[in-house]
Amino acid sequence: MTFKLSPSTLNLMHECPRCFWLSTHKVWTRPAGIFPSLPSGMDGILKIHFDKFMEKGKLPPELCDNSECKNLKLFDDKEILKEWRNSRKGLWFEDKEGNILHGGIDNLLINKTNSKIIVLDYKTRGFPLKEDTHEHYQDQLNIYAWLLEKLGYKVEDFAYLLFYHPKEVLETGEVVFNTDLKKMKISPEDAEKLFKKAIKMLNTDCPKESCVWCEKV
Repeated sequence: MTFKLSPSTLNLMHECPRCFWLSTHKVWTRPAGIFPSLPSGMDGILKIHFDKFMEKGKLPPELCDNSECKNLKLFDDKEILKEWRNSRKGLWFEDKEGNILHGGIDNLLINKTNSKIIVLDYKTRGFPLKEDTHEHYQDQLNIYAWLLEKLGYKVEDFAYLLFYHPKEVLETGEVVFNTDLKKMKISPEDAEKLFKKAIKMLNTDCPKESCVWCEKV
């Protein structure tokens, strides 16, 4: 049996290996909560916002006002970017057995000095960041970097998370957002290990230890 995995399914493996095994084997799926529409809507308009600056050959204010980004530019191949943003395919790797790992990116930056790619992911939150908020996305960034390397691209050893959270509402009704840019060290090697660990687990018996979701399955 072969398996198709993504950053979200691998995140479930961290939460509960048994839920992950049951879901991936299509035996049972953990009930999904109501997904708020605001983050999804923000994701769409942020991509449009960034693409407008990409077409001008510029960085948006969220990045160009940050000294970290002075030698960077937005990835400007529109057709490839459109394909890689597709949540059903996106970046794609298939191993020799036919197991697949895929993920849809938000955006990419290019280091103008060495032409290496840098993963850029947007996150919308209702509140300012906690000290460890960005750490919850480590695997996701590692996976994107590894998939880019498997496609033959040279990738920097760091990535960026750009967080948006509401600051105030103006008299005109417009909502103003604060932004926080987090630079994170990444490891494509860790993504490969995680993928192989997941496939190995899926090819063994279902884990016995359960959580509150799967204890009665």
